[in-house]
Amino acid sequence: MLENKVAYITGGTKGIGYGIAKILLENGISVAFSGRKRDDVEKAEHDLQQYSDNVLGIVSDVRNLESEKKAVKYIIEKFGRLDFVVANAGLGIFKPVDELSAEEWNDMIETNLTGVFYTLKASVGELKKTEGYYITISSLAGANFFENGTGYNASKFGVVGFTQAAMIDLRKYNIKSTVIMPGSVATYFNGNIPSEKDSWKIQPEDMGNLVLDILKMNPRVLPSKIEFRATKPAK
Repeated sequence: MLENKVAYITGGTKGIGYGIAKILLENGISVAFSGRKRDDVEKAEHDLQQYSDNVLGIVSDVRNLESEKKAVKYIIEKFGRLDFVVANAGLGIFKPVDELSAEEWNDMIETNLTGVFYTLKASVGELKKTEGYYITISSLAGANFFENGTGYNASKFGVVGFTQAAMIDLRKYNIKSTVIMPGSVATYFNGNIPSEKDSWKIQPEDMGNLVLDILKMNPRVLPSKIEFRATKPAK
């Protein structure tokens, strides 16, 4: 079912995106991933080759539509098709609303929200050809607001609404859409360095296995919104 399929993952150089890429590669899916920094992309591509040679690292910025269009062009040149898109690239800046700068606000909105639109806009033509799958990575912060989270909450609430509406627009083309809303994940997000203290959290590979399970589901089934959390949060 997943043989000869090709996935594109944004923000794939580390954390959730890297974990998803690893699991998909291990299960026979060709993977292209992107990141903003060439050094990070090259390192991740080298590391991911231990799981499969069918991997392509691309330098792309989801805040730029032309950059994402070029990324999709590279994918088609390399693999000839595009079946699955995982819009994962994200940024979090957590400050009281009166201290959050306009630049910080715009950076989160452009990366977390506009970025998922640009990634879809750049890839939807190819997804129509393959009757593919579009997945966004939001957060439990897309349903639960919290102190110091105005910009992040706004962007992630937006991702949930965007993906749900896009699902309705795209299903007539047999394109499926799912938004995943994870809780605490053991990643480098917001300056964290994963260690044993994060063992209670969702691991990047858990996110990868969830995406794999979604892609393996019978085509008649559409899990349009998934909340995904640690079983027992640390006290």
